[in-house]
Amino acid sequence: MATLNDIGVAAAINILTALAFFLAFAMLRIQPVNDRVYFPKWYIKGLRSSPLVNGSAFASKFVNLDLRSYTRFLNWMPAALQMPEPELIDHAGLDSAVYLRIYLLGLKIFGPIALTALTVMIPVNWSNNTLEHSGLTYSDIDKLSISNIPIGSHKFWTHLVLAYGFTFWTCYVLKREYEIVAAMRLHFLASDQRRPDQFTVLVRNVPPDPDESVTELVQHFFLVNHPHHYLSHQLVYNANKLSELVNEKKKIQNWLDFYQNKYKRNPLKRPSLKTGFLGLWGNRVDAIDFYTSIVERLSRDICGEREKVSSNTKSIMPAAFVSFKTRWGAAVCVQTQQSRNPTTWLTEWAPEPRDVYWENLAIPFVFLTIRRLIAAIAFFFLTFFFMIPIAIVQSLANIESIEKALPFLKPIIEVKFIKSFIQGFLPGIALKIFLLFLPTILMMMSKFEGFISLSALERRFASRYYFFQFINVFLGSIITGTAFQQLNHFIHQSTSQIPKTIGVSIPMKATFFITYIMVDGWAGVAGEILRLKPLIIYHLKNSFLVKTEKDREEAMDPGTIGFNTGEPQIQLYFLLGLVYAVVTPILLPFIIVFFALAYVVYRHQIINVYHQEYESAAAFWPDVHVRVVAALIVSQLLLMGLLSTKEASQSTPLLITLPVLTICFHRFCKGRYEPAFVRYPLQEAMMKDTLERAKEANLNLKGFLQNAYIHPVFKSADESDSESEWERSPALVATKRTSKRFTPMPSKDGGSVLSLDQVNDECLKP
Repeated sequence: MATLNDIGVAAAINILTALAFFLAFAMLRIQPVNDRVYFPKWYIKGLRSSPLVNGSAFASKFVNLDLRSYTRFLNWMPAALQMPEPELIDHAGLDSAVYLRIYLLGLKIFGPIALTALTVMIPVNWSNNTLEHSGLTYSDIDKLSISNIPIGSHKFWTHLVLAYGFTFWTCYVLKREYEIVAAMRLHFLASDQRRPDQFTVLVRNVPPDPDESVTELVQHFFLVNHPHHYLSHQLVYNANKLSELVNEKKKIQNWLDFYQNKYKRNPLKRPSLKTGFLGLWGNRVDAIDFYTSIVERLSRDICGEREKVSSNTKSIMPAAFVSFKTRWGAAVCVQTQQSRNPTTWLTEWAPEPRDVYWENLAIPFVFLTIRRLIAAIAFFFLTFFFMIPIAIVQSLANIESIEKALPFLKPIIEVKFIKSFIQGFLPGIALKIFLLFLPTILMMMSKFEGFISLSALERRFASRYYFFQFINVFLGSIITGTAFQQLNHFIHQSTSQIPKTIGVSIPMKATFFITYIMVDGWAGVAGEILRLKPLIIYHLKNSFLVKTEKDREEAMDPGTIGFNTGEPQIQLYFLLGLVYAVVTPILLPFIIVFFALAYVVYRHQIINVYHQEYESAAAFWPDVHVRVVAALIVSQLLLMGLLSTKEASQSTPLLITLPVLTICFHRFCKGRYEPAFVRYPLQEAMMKDTLERAKEANLNLKGFLQNAYIHPVFKSADESDSESEWERSPALVATKRTSKRFTPMPSKDGGSVLSLDQVNDECLKP
């Protein structure tokens, strides 16, 4: 039976772990040799230079010899909070700034709720002795929960009133935050600099035509149906194999650069290598000649594959990026049906060029439904069969069950410190290890489904990750934990008493979730800022694997903030807070500490570390909102089930209206604020276009958009010799017939179309 002392020991362990991480970070971040690990974003922006190349003293390049800096080791905390939000948006983008607002949302919701719950409900729950006479396994924390109130007591009215109060407060904060973020998004889109995706629409499922090529079909369709706004188009090619060849050439070219630099430093000795596995055996050859021959072979293969892609009609997908002369024209196109047949000429906003996931553009549109069905079935089995290891993990939370299974360990387990460690630390660690393998599997599923943007991939990933955690971490922990802990009572009591036992036992899992919050939240956030894994990997790469300056930049690459895994994890804490706010309010302070700590840490990381891979203008906020609303409804339903076992017949029916009111609130927010995230108001588009024409009357928009949506392998730096030829807009081939799509204006407005002769000529160059 866990006691307050056990929780105190677990809290002390996690607090000391977090403090140790923070102290280690404070020391490591001021060492010059670690500068690229803890401030990579400033290097990427070109606003910071390495301290290793400055200074005269050799030691000062690796160790900070300024003793005064060690007395200011906590300055990073106020520094992380000083940057104003508008400046943060300019520095890191709207996505990053709004991501931080999720933590603020948690503080806004749970701060007043915790204050009210702790001052009102804790005394109400504590002033009973129900659990002492129940014969159930319970802890000191359970005596602070609703389980300690007698069946049929009038004290349940307190929980009912507070449930209404907490619901109304949560909905108010959600509405206010939705309104703020929607306004931030519209302001960002209005004031942001010109971007290709503001003028471009992705058109998919272009119907086949035996008399016209895809490029002719797209051009004629939009010249007829959008004659005053159509500007150009770029076809979509299946260039996945070509992309593999280009990536392989980049790796080989990097080795060639390394050996050439090595030879320049020592011209008296040509570098050599063995051609066997990892260079351990095989014939010794000249390294420069060896890699030069491979680069030349790959260049020929790339040129041949490029010619194949350009000449084979099967490589041209029935899709295109269509650009318009104005934002207004693009908005009209993407928000209207283009054809009598609603399954053809499908339009959606093009992702920004950095956001495009090019591999999935090669998937035929008709296969997407089948792929998503297969992924849904696979996800179902993954979610519900994962309950088996979760049940095993939950058994670790019960000392008694371990002692019964392994009686010879009883003398060791009964040691106070070890017992507290097992109950307060080990279950959360074990569960975290099981969940480490989940992100890779879920991302593979998301890619298989065929989403064409990185942001869409991450949003689908986040949605499924949250659902998985809801089923396995939350419900799985409650159900399996209850069954394991109260199995003896289930066997020996009548069937009518089982629902009551379950109802009483649900709040008892608060002990496990408190330890999980401390391990995953407190220590996890502190581990995030320490960046121990990136620190070790960077120094290992820098010492043994870095061959060129390009390698050094890749070793320094900090990656992104990880919305796909971070946001579902935050939502789990929203779920726990809302569920246990009325049931076991002692859990709330632990959640508030997490949100406050995470806000400071991730603000620092966004400013100094993580680099933004794309910008979706906070398109993920509707998902954040709906998951908090879902957590609120779950908390209401669980409270209804719990009170039904407490014979609170008068108060329970009044809870039925709470889910109904919450759903109505969600529908209101969905209709009022969500359109700002899925549509671009024509009024905003026209205002932006008008201002731009007034400021830049001679803007060459076609030149700006011409190469924006060309596949990266066709405009990569290492293919610069043919880049200009590939991206140039040649004259269109005349149509082979006269049809209803007769072009009413000169074809000089046509899209950027590949000239096969140009590519063939380029490939034949020696």
